[in-house]
Amino acid sequence: MSAAQSQTTLESLQCHFTWNLVHSRPKLLRLTDKMENFSKEKGNRWLGHIYNLWGFIQYKLGLNEEARNLFQKAAETLNKIRNADVGPWLVVNYGNLAWLHHHLGDLEESQAYLSKVDALMEKYPSPSQDDLNPEIYAEKAWTLMFLGEDKKLVVDYYEKAARMQPDMVDWNTSYVIWLKNAQNFSDPKLDPDLLEKMRQAKERDPENLYLIALYLDQLADEAKKIRDEVRELAGNVSTLCCSNSGMWALLNLYIGYISADDAIVLAEKVLKEHADVRFLKRLVALYYRWRIVYKSSSSPEQSMVDRAIALHKELISLYPHSSLKNETDLASIYAMSRHSKAKAEQIFKKLLKNDPAEPSDKQMLYNKYANHLYFNRNDHHRATQYHMNVAAIPEKSYFRKNSIRILEKNKDREIEEFLRNLQEPRQ
Repeated sequence: MSAAQSQTTLESLQCHFTWNLVHSRPKLLRLTDKMENFSKEKGNRWLGHIYNLWGFIQYKLGLNEEARNLFQKAAETLNKIRNADVGPWLVVNYGNLAWLHHHLGDLEESQAYLSKVDALMEKYPSPSQDDLNPEIYAEKAWTLMFLGEDKKLVVDYYEKAARMQPDMVDWNTSYVIWLKNAQNFSDPKLDPDLLEKMRQAKERDPENLYLIALYLDQLADEAKKIRDEVRELAGNVSTLCCSNSGMWALLNLYIGYISADDAIVLAEKVLKEHADVRFLKRLVALYYRWRIVYKSSSSPEQSMVDRAIALHKELISLYPHSSLKNETDLASIYAMSRHSKAKAEQIFKKLLKNDPAEPSDKQMLYNKYANHLYFNRNDHHRATQYHMNVAAIPEKSYFRKNSIRILEKNKDREIEEFLRNLQEPRQ
């Protein structure tokens, strides 16, 4: 095969190298933290896909040997999960390896993987010219989901995979979960049959904590009382650390239908049993901060503030690639302390002096500092200036949207003119 033919064949592959997964270096580094957390979940049935995406991220970070090792690990894991030596679940993996060896200049090895992809596609063809193989739909859906891409596209790919291969319980579970999540972010009545779909999925996948928690949330949306079921779900503390997303969903149920304080008590119990699981520390820290900053009608107890500060200091060392977020969170807690309020301003001043390079990081920092100035320093003028700084960065983000909403609420003639002249954000 000529070099031109090889390039054309590579570009036609369905794999991470052709899915237009473009992210900044800081985001890729933060994703490696997330990958590590998910890879340590006991019995994670998406582990092969985790290693595939992790390998691609390592390649994008310039760590080619680590990428190759992770791609090999992905193949071994996928085969082990499927209890077979080869199958269509390897199409994406072989495509990744073909691209990696191509970039490394090992064209013979790249060609060998292209031949393996051809052999798999011949043995396991797509059901039609317009459709992908269900294994590809499932992995593409999982990848887009993990990266926080288009939720409706994630739902569509999972639905196609589950419809083509209905015996794959994981795919059906993921389809129903993301159908629910998509509704949370769009039309709450998008699918009138959602509750029944969730009930059926729960019967097929009864150990999935995330699915059960979302099912209870959907019951509550339809005016059902769920307090007893939520408490029962939290009954076996020793089993609750198995799922990052499951614990997150369960604690959200506690906050919504029992109390924020009970959610913290539960999170601390689980952390006590699994003290070495770092994502649990992150969850516990998050809920302390949320309780202190957003749910305190009066000054929170100093012991609670001290515990939150200790946890957030630990997070800064546990998650070095997320230190900016963790430090701004720490500052917001210091601002609620009776004895250390000045430390909040010190942290923000240090972070502003270093001025992060990434536009999205600037938006987060400026937005959080603006809120600190407004709520904790009563400096409305400077708060407005920092919200304007956020809005002026043409990058689509939650923080830009939040700052614009605040500016619109408090606008005068100067702000009106500023908002009229804003650039549209990059997609």
